[in-house]
Amino acid sequence: MRYSTVLFDLDHTLLDSDASEALAFAATLRLAGVDDPMAYFPVYDSINRGLWAAVERHELTPGHVRVARFEQFITAVGLEADPVVLADAFAGGLGAHGELYPGTRDVLDAMAGRTRMGLVTNGLSEVQCQRIERLDLGRYFDTVVISAEVGVSKPSAAIFDIAFECLGQPARSEVLMVGDSLSSDIRGGRNAGVATCWFNPHGKVAGVAATDVDHEIAHLADLLAVVGCD
Repeated sequence: MRYSTVLFDLDHTLLDSDASEALAFAATLRLAGVDDPMAYFPVYDSINRGLWAAVERHELTPGHVRVARFEQFITAVGLEADPVVLADAFAGGLGAHGELYPGTRDVLDAMAGRTRMGLVTNGLSEVQCQRIERLDLGRYFDTVVISAEVGVSKPSAAIFDIAFECLGQPARSEVLMVGDSLSSDIRGGRNAGVATCWFNPHGKVAGVAATDVDHEIAHLADLLAVVGCD
């Protein structure tokens, strides 16, 4: 085995978070009486991305994002609604919607019992825990570390330190971090001193972040060869 321990990101790596978010957003705005909710999605998306970027810079916490994105959204589009009510509905929708990318479970099944696996995710506990339970993901992972629960977020090495402690301090030379985000997952893995695998199904260009990437895959199934499980 090339890597004895593999850490995974959840959103946009194992889970189709775009579909989850779109379905949750549409349902939430319909509750607020909006007939064409997806017409407003680009405004929300820009606000949400900006806030999560601030989380990566350690300027905000995931818990702050939960309501702040709807406070800013309501102001931006002139909607009369309670941001807390929208935030509650949206969080429930995120947990209830979205599926694993095709083939993801096959990869996890192939790796189960052959390498230790952990899940390290920036997100809200209520959302990620519901997804993990609904999709029966917990059985694959020796540890699950959610940023909102532990008070630190990727790309900080501190969240990885928590995962390593839960895993019994594996040799970092034998650990691989797998994720889609160069700024969060890949930079985080580099900060933690472990090898990185960039999941890049859309063929993006890494640019200056390329030096942080040890492996790059377009299909999750290709991870098996990287780890040594093929």
